Amino acid sequence: MPASVAALDVPLLPVVGAGMPVPLVGGGSVRGVDLDLAATAPALSAVAAHVAAVLPHLGSVHRGAGWRSELATGAVESARRTIGAFVGARPDDAVVLTRSTTEALNLLAGAVPGSTVVLDVEHHANLLPWARSAGGAVVVRSAETFAGTLAALELALTAERPALLAVTGASNVTGEVLPLPELVALARRAGARVAVDGAQLVPHRRIDLGATGVDYLAFSGHKAYAPYGAGALVGRADWLDAAAPHLAGGGAVQRVRLVGAQAIADWRDGAARHEAGTPDTVGAVAIARAFDELAALDPDVWSAHEAGLRDRLVDGLAAVPGVRVLRLFADLDDAVGVVSFTLDGLDARLAALALAAEHGIGVRDGGFCAHPALERLTGGRPALRASLGVGTTLADVDALLAAVSVLAADGPRGRYERGADGWRVVGDDRPRPEWAVPAVSRACGAGS
Repeated sequence: MPASVAALDVPLLPVVGAGMPVPLVGGGSVRGVDLDLAATAPALSAVAAHVAAVLPHLGSVHRGAGWRSELATGAVESARRTIGAFVGARPDDAVVLTRSTTEALNLLAGAVPGSTVVLDVEHHANLLPWARSAGGAVVVRSAETFAGTLAALELALTAERPALLAVTGASNVTGEVLPLPELVALARRAGARVAVDGAQLVPHRRIDLGATGVDYLAFSGHKAYAPYGAGALVGRADWLDAAAPHLAGGGAVQRVRLVGAQAIADWRDGAARHEAGTPDTVGAVAIARAFDELAALDPDVWSAHEAGLRDRLVDGLAAVPGVRVLRLFADLDDAVGVVSFTLDGLDARLAALALAAEHGIGVRDGGFCAHPALERLTGGRPALRASLGVGTTLADVDALLAAVSVLAADGPRGRYERGADGWRVVGDDRPRPEWAVPAVSRACGAGS
């Protein structure tokens, strides 16, 4: 169902900070355009309001008898049920609250009872942890087509007979959505389970663990309009119950005994086994409220809105001389609102700085914590990434297209210099809020 142009200029859901003016170098300001949602999305307005309502009632979770403790405990456990329901968790699946997708995948890596097969195009968070699993990891090099990649995966799965196949749901570089039913069927023939990095999939569309057969799903609240520091791992409990606790501490134990000079713990099962310490109540309730808001959207309208904006962005970029839009697989057409591209003759960091300083537009630049993928796509050259969401409008996309066209034709207008730590704006006079401090970028290698 294609969306009309008029429909594309209205956000699906209101987000905090939408339309706020941002300062420009040299003075003045413009309506800010945030197209870096694949890194961190703003809070939905409903999420921020819900968090504000919950904050006065925060108390200790699970171990207190006071009224606030009762409310906080109920809030966390209710959020856990909502999170599980949103992703189609099976009745016996565990919903483990974590800080992020990265922590969730590292937690699972410690529970895999054998080896893991993974593709080379993954985000580092779904590429590096598996080497720590019991049987290590086998990284499969992808082909130019997904059909060729499936064939390479089948060979590796047949030879390795791993315990787990770990894949992304949607690429954080190109937005391409991998066909999960095909991957699950492939894994099952080799006797393997499937874990999905859902960081870029969950904020864009629903996934049903029970229907797809996916065994584990990891995702972050900060990419799903709930940037309050929580994430989750949802999936089959048996591996998690058999694994050593992710963290050792209070809440994860039934009892601790002293035997000679040693402290011996009787560990809990289920989510509690891996949730030592005080849980992030605010983070949990924020994710749950975000999922309530997303679940209320008409899925056809949601899909059409994002597809319309993505098509406008991809077609517009392709029309700019010197711009190359990146794709991982020539035979995959399904994609979420994540688009990466290069601009001939212009360093990605410099282009991103110019977009922000001269046009008020925020995008991502660098290697996107997926260096092997960038190596295959660009020879390791950093790229630019624009990402869309439920608060994005046609005006946002068109603002980026206009600004990229100016950069491609005329280059940056401001003054920039390149030092040992990368590009910076010379004489940056943009006013900052009182609470702000000078930013220090911690790049993910060639870019974050």
